[in-house]
Amino acid sequence: MTHEPNWLLDWYFDQVTGKNVSYLIRDHLNGRCRLRIAGDVHHYMRHKFVESKSDKQVYVQHLLVNGCGGAFLHPTHVFKNFNNLYGTTYECKNPYPTFEDSSRIALGNILKFRKKNWQFDFIGGIIYFMLAFSMFPQCRLDHIFKDDTFSGHMGTFFDTVWGTFMYIFGRSYVSLTGTVLLLIIAISFVPSTVPWKKKVVIGILHVSAHLAAAVILMLLLELGIETCIRHKLLATSGYHTLYEWYKSVESEHFPDPTDLKKRIEHWTFGLYPACIKYLMSAFDVPEVMAVTRNTICKNGMDSLSRGGAVIYYASVFLYFWVFSTPVVSLVFGSYLYICINWLHIHFDEAFSSLRIANYKSFTRFHINNKGDLEVFTLAVDKVPKEWKLDPKWDGESKHPQDPSYLQKFPSKWRASSPNQDPVDTVRIIDQFVIEKTAKHDSELANGSVNQ
Repeated sequence: MTHEPNWLLDWYFDQVTGKNVSYLIRDHLNGRCRLRIAGDVHHYMRHKFVESKSDKQVYVQHLLVNGCGGAFLHPTHVFKNFNNLYGTTYECKNPYPTFEDSSRIALGNILKFRKKNWQFDFIGGIIYFMLAFSMFPQCRLDHIFKDDTFSGHMGTFFDTVWGTFMYIFGRSYVSLTGTVLLLIIAISFVPSTVPWKKKVVIGILHVSAHLAAAVILMLLLELGIETCIRHKLLATSGYHTLYEWYKSVESEHFPDPTDLKKRIEHWTFGLYPACIKYLMSAFDVPEVMAVTRNTICKNGMDSLSRGGAVIYYASVFLYFWVFSTPVVSLVFGSYLYICINWLHIHFDEAFSSLRIANYKSFTRFHINNKGDLEVFTLAVDKVPKEWKLDPKWDGESKHPQDPSYLQKFPSKWRASSPNQDPVDTVRIIDQFVIEKTAKHDSELANGSVNQ
């Protein structure tokens, strides 16, 4: 028994560990190890040696890992191609969850990553804004609108994306700094077992996907604002368009023949209209973005005061953050999905992020009257989320010296839903027998050990 199944992990990460255990099994036990069991990886898998006509020594007959008592689930399908240890061929028996279920669950990295890890939105949106910060605003987008065909629009759009990439690496400061920092983090995130050249390549591809997504989102936001300006939906009368509309509606439907509003303005030292005016301006974020964008495009960034620049970038951040948070989760979830299926890394991070509490199991051993070792693995597919006290447990008479498994109602708790009670849903997912070998028993009785 070992802490982790290094026969699986060594194959997955293409490494060699546990040399002392291997030496013990091969050189000292020399074929007398019938079952090797481990945990730590949160799934159930058993590999049985494939009988052959050759006289080659079989050092271990069964390889069993059961870590299904862990807080979350680990995949099985990423280990389905494992079939050899110490020169012996093995076949997988009754993986839990099945390879098909595990592959289906892995898709959750793409489809459910954001739902399971909504806190990631906060940092993800900030990272994307840093990547695109130096690109705001985009004042020269006329060439994208000039083409009459869809393919022409797409061609000029992606030409602009490429030009933006070149600008980031050639002239920007904030975006380039954010890209470099993200690249360092991405390379460090790759497991240390991966060769450094491969780590760099994976990190560059990962960051490139995020950078491309951030640039595309930035251009789409800028195109949306430009379209609204061209159709005179924004930037028509300065920062206070909403307030001007309010004043016109107010004067039309609520006339003031006694000049009460002017007196209120005088009594409040001008706070009455000013508060409404600037409060409406604060809520009219698209108008602030459009008007400031026009000012920057006409007179340059230096024409803005420091406060004006802060207001502009804060307005852009609000909308860009909303647009980018679903995308950053999608890109990162897709990265994890690709890594566990094709790059043989991040299986722990990919499934821990899904927070799957189901698929629990445990293994029991029993020595029968013949001296054979019977191995049973029992599992519960769906774990109840709500529990309640079992009144039958209180009503049963108990003796302190009696073990709980002899009681008719051994647990104080039961599932709130009768259909999910583990007592009713538990099932045997694997069962096998390791037969007693008289030869080995006699050797042990005589104190002899084969070397």
